[in-house]
Amino acid sequence: MQARLRIGCTAAAVGLGLTYLWAAGAPPRDLVINALALAVGLALKEALVRTSRIVPSGYGVLAAGIPLLATTLFGSSIDGITRWVNVGGLSVQPSLIIAPAMLVSFAGSRGWLSTLGVVFAALALGSQPDRAVAGAMVAGLGVMCLLQRDRFVWIALASAVVAFAITLVRADNLSAMPFVEQVYLQAFKSGLLAGIAVVLGAALLLAPAVAGWRTDPPTYLVFGTLWLALIVAAVLGNYPTPIVGYGSSSIVGYVLSLMRLSPRRSQT
Repeated sequence: MQARLRIGCTAAAVGLGLTYLWAAGAPPRDLVINALALAVGLALKEALVRTSRIVPSGYGVLAAGIPLLATTLFGSSIDGITRWVNVGGLSVQPSLIIAPAMLVSFAGSRGWLSTLGVVFAALALGSQPDRAVAGAMVAGLGVMCLLQRDRFVWIALASAVVAFAITLVRADNLSAMPFVEQVYLQAFKSGLLAGIAVVLGAALLLAPAVAGWRTDPPTYLVFGTLWLALIVAAVLGNYPTPIVGYGSSSIVGYVLSLMRLSPRRSQT
């Protein structure tokens, strides 16, 4: 799938999310923030594309793990859970911004540096705890392990499994926030238009993986598995609904993960 078409699917998914938010009676501020998040994501994408031409991908993945650890140490906490950072009055979840792009990048460029970055990310997710993203990491790395059985993938998968196991034994009793969590289950209660919007939006999130997996199976299938796992987590528990629910983090993270879909194979 060409880059413009991928961005078109993203914009359409965000638009469907705005349709849901409007139909469900969300505050206008929520719609504005989601729309601005798409613009921010696209701007960051362009900046990181230029940076990636200079910085080897292994260093990039390693560097991406550091903000996740910093969030664990210095982020905002609610009931003992530390997943957020306050930016200009907004609560941002770095794991949704960083982890998807990190793992898609790891699928195309594995080595000691990038593996260490994934281990750092797993350590952070287990410590926060962030059960949804940790579970998505296990799913994505599990698919990667089926396609690329090398020591780097095994180490990364083992760290992710440990992190996910830690999240399962730690308390995670946050209640659902309106328009953020439980969106798929609540949308149809707001009307047929809202329900159809979130279903179509979720389908569009997976469209790049379906359309491009023959081009570069590891990166595209890891991408699709990650976002499918996050969708499933949003259905099963009180976790943010990607793209179609209110929340800037998943929108920015989705755009950044799209950036890593160009077929590249190397070890760094």
